[in-house]
Amino acid sequence: MSEPMSDAHNPYAPPSAPVQDAGPSAGAGELAERSSRLGAFLVDALIWVVIEFPAMIVAFRHWSPSVQTRSEIYALFYRDNGAVPVSAVLFLVWAIITIVLVSRNGQSIGKRAVGIKVVRRDGSRATLGRIFWLRNVVNNIPSLIPLLSMFYWLVDTLMILGEERRCLHDRIADTIVVKA
Repeated sequence: MSEPMSDAHNPYAPPSAPVQDAGPSAGAGELAERSSRLGAFLVDALIWVVIEFPAMIVAFRHWSPSVQTRSEIYALFYRDNGAVPVSAVLFLVWAIITIVLVSRNGQSIGKRAVGIKVVRRDGSRATLGRIFWLRNVVNNIPSLIPLLSMFYWLVDTLMILGEERRCLHDRIADTIVVKA
């Protein structure tokens, strides 16, 4: 019977060199501060308020206590509201600017304003499709389920407090937010 081979002579032995996992921002740049991400969110939210404001102000001017059903509210805000075309044009302008910024730099208007951008976890450029579908569309699916949406939003938001500063939508899309 022969003696077992030592690891030094065994071609099938695992490597003896120390192996470490790459960190979340290996080669990606410096992670964005949580305050910068909050600032970008607030800028983007303010833009949404501005887009919706013309339609909302006209609807509120015509508000009546007799309007009570959901269909009446819908008609008041959208169908019978002359400011909807203004909001639609503002939305179209916002969409074009956002698509250009995201496809070029991985930035929304808010992210550009505060100097941060979205990249893949390995530091490579995040595509428009990845940012749109995985960070936004998939991330908003839970909002269709009433109680789940509140829980999901809370978990997604609180995950930024972790060491990697990655929200749940960052993990879904395999992205990080770094300083631009």
